[in-house]
Amino acid sequence: MAHLAAGKPGGVAGGKELATGSGLRYPANGKTIYHRPLNRSKTSELSQASFAYLFSEMVSYALSKVTDIQDLEKRLNMQGHPIGLKLLDLLLIRELPRNQLRPLNIISLLVLIKEKVWQHLFGRQADRLEKSSNADTPDEYMIVDNEPLVNAYISVPKEMSQLNCAAYVAGIIEGVCDGGGFPARVTAHTVGGKEEGEMWPGKTVFLVKFQPEVLERGALIGSEKA
Repeated sequence: MAHLAAGKPGGVAGGKELATGSGLRYPANGKTIYHRPLNRSKTSELSQASFAYLFSEMVSYALSKVTDIQDLEKRLNMQGHPIGLKLLDLLLIRELPRNQLRPLNIISLLVLIKEKVWQHLFGRQADRLEKSSNADTPDEYMIVDNEPLVNAYISVPKEMSQLNCAAYVAGIIEGVCDGGGFPARVTAHTVGGKEEGEMWPGKTVFLVKFQPEVLERGALIGSEKA
């Protein structure tokens, strides 16, 4: 904003007259950035080069504060969680009023994450959504991303081969779940093979494990509908 502060009072900046006040400058029509509708920036994009640089710096910062891979992934998860907490409300408020419906069950929440959250963050949907086939873990679901954008520009040394920086995205998913009233624990796991010819060597599964009260509430709602 330094270029706006320079010049004479009542001058022109960006083709518009600016009104002067007590240390602040406003457009002559009184409209500021706070008057713009949220939908205006709905389709705005950030260059991948800028994102890659910013994210690599975030990983470097987190790496300087930890002692092992588990702590690093936990810190990345914590960095993503606050974003997820606010993201659900942001996506809903940008919808038409008739479409501003909050998820009422686990499936509708996960479908929203797979489709709208991924589309908002990465410009495409996640590749797959699955439920655990193990009868002992009915609280576990999996969101699959064949090629996570956050891992595209990260070079992981051999001694840290177990590291998956998509833990940051897992934190965002966890924040969306918590913000929607479906508390869960989300972790990122690399399942792609390193063999030559492997189509998706960086394939990542985001394991979503919901808290017991979420399943209890879902069962109660289902019994009431029946």
